[in-house]
Amino acid sequence: MKPYKIPESVLVVIHTADLQVLLIERADRPGFWQSVTGSIDTVDEPLIDAARRELGEETGIVADGQRIVLRDWQLSNRYTIYPEWRHRYAPGVTENTEHIFSVEVARDTPIRLAPREHINYAWLPHREAADRCFSASNAEAILMLPRQLGQG
Repeated sequence: MKPYKIPESVLVVIHTADLQVLLIERADRPGFWQSVTGSIDTVDEPLIDAARRELGEETGIVADGQRIVLRDWQLSNRYTIYPEWRHRYAPGVTENTEHIFSVEVARDTPIRLAPREHINYAWLPHREAADRCFSASNAEAILMLPRQLGQG
């Protein structure tokens, strides 16, 4: 049996300098678009390492710390886990804490999806991307992007 997920996760908003945002469509829920997300693997996994790992696993983008740098917003959200996903967590766990990161990449950065997790991707202007997200916290993070980057 697979171990329970830890109710602490990362959200990585991938964007270009002109605020085009990459969204990926879930394989298990077609029509559900989101940024990169994922739970920490162990209770002591540093959040930046989880963000780097999830970014690579879900898109093939490697945050090397030189050319592609993850930015920790030092911001987190606490939200109720959707009922259809609660079976992944220990009994009684109903909330998750999500830590927000972003990464700027060139628009022509190759995207390699993990086919078991995601089936499609799209680059969208940030407001349009926020509108397409199924997750309110994901949409809110995308709308905060200009301010986080000192552009608004």
